[in-house]
Amino acid sequence: MAISGVQDAGSWYYIFDDSGKKIATMPKNLTGEVLGFGVDFIVARNGSWYYTYDEKGKKITTMPVSTTGEFRNCAGASINFVNGSWIYTFDKNGKKTSTRPNR
Repeated sequence: MAISGVQDAGSWYYIFDDSGKKIATMPKNLTGEVLGFGVDFIVARNGSWYYTYDEKGKKITTMPVSTTGEFRNCAGASINFVNGSWIYTFDKNGKKTSTRPNR
């Protein structure tokens, strides 16, 4: 199921599918700040950790900010982080799929 949007609703995040139907609710105090979303995952930061969640709001993986870098964006099935002079691309499961120079 594809995610079409994540709405900030006070102390909750609402997740919507590609037909505009609300499919899940996530508590903001446990989730942290939602940074972006891809086709079937959401990326959030809470303290010094990044978390990925599926379309139902279930946690997929956890990645440390200290080694991953700063969040750049989500695109399709990928998450990009900038760490120094490098851009690292990960999948939703936290597996690094590529590295390239940050130009």
